[in-house]
Parts: sequence; C-alpha cells; structure tokens
Amino acid sequence: MSLQSGCTGSPAWHCGQVPEAKTIKNRIHLCLRPETSRDQEVDRLLGLGATFVADHRNPDGSGWAILADPEGNEFCVLRSESDRAAMNS
Repeated sequence: MSLQSGCTGSPAWHCGQVPEAKTIKNRIHLCLRPETSRDQEVDRLLGLGATFVADHRNPDGSGWAILADPEGNEFCVLRSESDRAAMNS
C-alpha cells in the first residue's frame, strides 16, 4: 500500500510486508528519497548524529543505505529522482 500526496515534493508513504517474523513491538520504518543525491544525504545525516547500519549501495549506483537515528530507529536512504534519472540515461 502506498499513500502519496498529489503535490510535488510531498512525502510518500509505502507499507510493505517483510519476510521476517515480528520480534518486537510494531515500529514505523521510513525510506527517505532525498532532493540531493543519496550519498550527499547519507553524509549529511551522519553529520547530524545518525549511525551507519548497513550499506546496500551497488557500484552501478543502485541500492540504498540503512541508517539509524540516535535512539536506534532504522531508516533507509534511497536514490533521489536525479540519481535515478542519471542511471537511466
């Protein structure tokens, strides 16, 4: 299920099933698609106190990075629209 606003630049929410069984209370998982490049956003967030959890970035530019906020809540940083367009051109 995806929830998206009709406005450009508005947040889009996607709820998807995962293969893992529930082990803790329900938590929200955010996937961020930045306006800057994915790598610039990762660097910015690390500078603000996020920690690197896992790197799923590929040499061809695809993939994502998993970070955590200071409380340990994990989130993904996806490729930006400009990252995706550059890869498809």
